Amino acid sequence: MWRLILLFLPLPALACDRAVCLIPAEDQFFAREVTFDDQPSGFGAGRMVTGLMTLDGVQIGERFAGQLLRNEGGFDRVEGTPLAPLQLLAGAETQNMTVIRLADTAVLSGDGPAGYPKREATGEGALAILFDRDQVAVRFDLRGGEGGAATVLFLRRDGSLIDVAQLEPLSEAVYAFTRQNGVRDIAGLVLTNADPDGIALDTLLFDGVDQLS
Repeated sequence: MWRLILLFLPLPALACDRAVCLIPAEDQFFAREVTFDDQPSGFGAGRMVTGLMTLDGVQIGERFAGQLLRNEGGFDRVEGTPLAPLQLLAGAETQNMTVIRLADTAVLSGDGPAGYPKREATGEGALAILFDRDQVAVRFDLRGGEGGAATVLFLRRDGSLIDVAQLEPLSEAVYAFTRQNGVRDIAGLVLTNADPDGIALDTLLFDGVDQLS
């Protein structure tokens, strides 16, 4: 069964000159998809999440222990090197995360310095993602995006930086990344943005066929 599936997997992405390469979403097979549709949610400003969010194979918070958080023009900025091993931290109660119900889905939004339920906080906070096991590739679907920019930090489990991806101009789009030379060491991500209306995470995909056992 698995041999048949592997035969139909796309060839590895072409090498780029970075440690982590942005690739077309269809160029990578992902075995696990996480959504927020089954989480308590609300319309408008959404339903506030206090503490960390634990899902299948992944946890989500605001930043990692050892990192500093600052306010830059109403947006979260995360700086510094995380402590080893990576350990997630939640944001302050009104500056953590919310799950927002849209017409066709539920999305996860980081709340920025203005604080929930203010509109200017929605989507302007940091989101940090910690995988249960190291990844060679990840993909996420973003909602929102009005031509601004986002930054993604790719981290090893010991807190060291693998690469930084700058995404702009932002729109509602799918972003997929793979590690150069197939190295499996992406343990965590930190996603921040500077978009006029902020952004939200719709789906998160990870795990290859070889990680299913």
